[in-house]
Amino acid sequence: MKRSLASTALALVLGFSALPLAAKTTSAADWEYLQPDREQVIASLNVVELLKRHHYNKPPLNDERSVQIYDNYLKSLDPARSYFTAADIAEFNRWRTQFDDLLKNGDLEPGFAIYRRHVQRLQERLEFALAELGKGIDKIDFDLDESLEVDRENAPWASDRAELDELWRKRLKDEVLRLKIAGKENKDIQELLTKRYNNQLARLKQTRGEDVFQTYINAFATTYDPHTTYLSPDNAENFDINMSLSLEGIGAVLQSDNEHVKVVRLVPAGPAEKSKQIAPADKIVGVAQGNGEMVDVIGWRLDEVVKLIRGPKGSTVRLEVVPASNPPSDMTSKVVTIVREAVKLEEQAAKKKVLTLAHEGRDYKLGVIEIPAFYLDFKAFRAGDPDYKSTTRDVKRLLNELKEEKVDGVVIDLRNNGGGSLQEATELTGLFIEQGPTVLVRNADGRVDVLADENTGTYYTGPLAVLVNRLSASASEIFAGAMQDYHRALILGGQTFGKGTVQTIQPLNHGELKLTLAKFYRVSGQSTQHQGVIPDILYPDVMDTKDIGESALPAALPWDSIRPAIKPELDPFKPFLAELKARHDQRTANDPDFVFTRDRLTLAKKLMAETQVSLNESKRRAQQSSIEAKQLLLENNRRQAKGEEPLKELKKEDEDALPLEADESTPEDDAYLAESGRILLDYLGLNASLAKH
Repeated sequence: MKRSLASTALALVLGFSALPLAAKTTSAADWEYLQPDREQVIASLNVVELLKRHHYNKPPLNDERSVQIYDNYLKSLDPARSYFTAADIAEFNRWRTQFDDLLKNGDLEPGFAIYRRHVQRLQERLEFALAELGKGIDKIDFDLDESLEVDRENAPWASDRAELDELWRKRLKDEVLRLKIAGKENKDIQELLTKRYNNQLARLKQTRGEDVFQTYINAFATTYDPHTTYLSPDNAENFDINMSLSLEGIGAVLQSDNEHVKVVRLVPAGPAEKSKQIAPADKIVGVAQGNGEMVDVIGWRLDEVVKLIRGPKGSTVRLEVVPASNPPSDMTSKVVTIVREAVKLEEQAAKKKVLTLAHEGRDYKLGVIEIPAFYLDFKAFRAGDPDYKSTTRDVKRLLNELKEEKVDGVVIDLRNNGGGSLQEATELTGLFIEQGPTVLVRNADGRVDVLADENTGTYYTGPLAVLVNRLSASASEIFAGAMQDYHRALILGGQTFGKGTVQTIQPLNHGELKLTLAKFYRVSGQSTQHQGVIPDILYPDVMDTKDIGESALPAALPWDSIRPAIKPELDPFKPFLAELKARHDQRTANDPDFVFTRDRLTLAKKLMAETQVSLNESKRRAQQSSIEAKQLLLENNRRQAKGEEPLKELKKEDEDALPLEADESTPEDDAYLAESGRILLDYLGLNASLAKH
């Protein structure tokens, strides 16, 4: 279904067996068939015009933009600088400041010429790796004291083919060593890597002109911002499914990460989230259908991996996953079995719990409302069904139940809530404020639309806290930002995701263009873009914010502010924030879960900062043992502090274990939730004390 700019301006939608090695030497002539066609030329001109007229920023297409396009294109083709030589780059540099004029004139040839050289060089590298493997893994000397630089984003380009050969010899040695340390035998490693490279070679030879066009035009489009992208006719047909896998899939949002596919976030109540064995920033390295053979997907394009993972409802897919907690040198993986299913609305529904805490000599009850997503059953709503489901209606009902239970306050839990219906974010805000604006939407021509709660009266007037984390995004940020700007709730947890832009899909003669045409602003005038919502009291990050979040994406639009929609009112929390933070710091300084989270992230950052790996087997194994010992120590320190039995070794997940039907833990077991309750109770005590005086 095609969508116009007007109708979607405010929409929020949130293997092969081993082949013989090619005998002939690759040449440029092998790839001459990759040429632009008339439809693509017209589409490129349309993209140029649409971005010029409708993109939120309307930045000029000039020489400066040309350099960005060029750098972006090289990075997308050769992110680790392991295919092109310095001579190739010197040859391409003649176009460095010309892509603006080339695109305006519909001249796609230089973009195709660079791509043709890329596939030629890639074929040469794959054939080199296969030839090296053909010599036998047993011939590799792992006693040599060699190392490999794994972070090559800014490395100098190889001076010639001999330097590339040496780099690829070391890369292959590193891959073999990773698999050896993961427990694989030489025979299996030889078979796996031969199959991997042959697989990549076979798929490379299926490259079409459309693959070139999509990569090139996206190198152009994504210089505007990371959410502005071109979708080829194939991808446009299944855009929503391709991007989130939530329809009869596994319920995970994926993105490319060099030669891997990385999990960005999990859809609440989706099969992947319910498995409890997949987490954001994990890498998917293999996919199998049911009990079939595991297909190695390292080096595959994102859309190809998505096609493998998708499938009919009720069918089973097995994923080989490398956990994000592994250090860069550790490719130890686990296999997760998932039954594909559509995410049911009722499973994403808001839920309540009661948190019981002892505080200053008496017991308190706090209501907890967990909101996994901002949902609205549009079909039932449009049909006039009086019992249609929505976030606001469900939260209203849960608040009634909590009032009957005489809770002393409420915590709204928005952790991992990736957003959803903008209408619901506005209506939910309306339950907690008297009346007024909830979010501002500024479009490309500078016009600001104000969305507001028109209903008078506040449904819940009691004490309120909102708990967020890095994966709280979009509609979650709008609600949390409004609660902070109206001084209606204490915002606690981690800095939110920072996606504060609106996209639309514009049909082209050939494919579609998804482009950013508006930006969200809080009622205080601050953007939610890039920066997200900064909590009043910050908790330790569970994951590195450099890896996940809007600020982790290249060319993300910046944070800024516009004129506020409301006048600042007296902030009831401000006089107490310093004391609340001091008490929080004192409580969590030795809290086992907070200490564990802080120390684990510190270790992970230290490991990620190490950009060289040893290719000496004994050194590498010693390094691996040292890392595992540190991880085990962190876990056992936490367990002993909680009075639990220490582990002798880190537990490996049981691949065949089924996820628990229900979470048997209590809300008091959730350290972040319990601490949020204590902060809210601290505020109530301090406020009451002030009122007495």
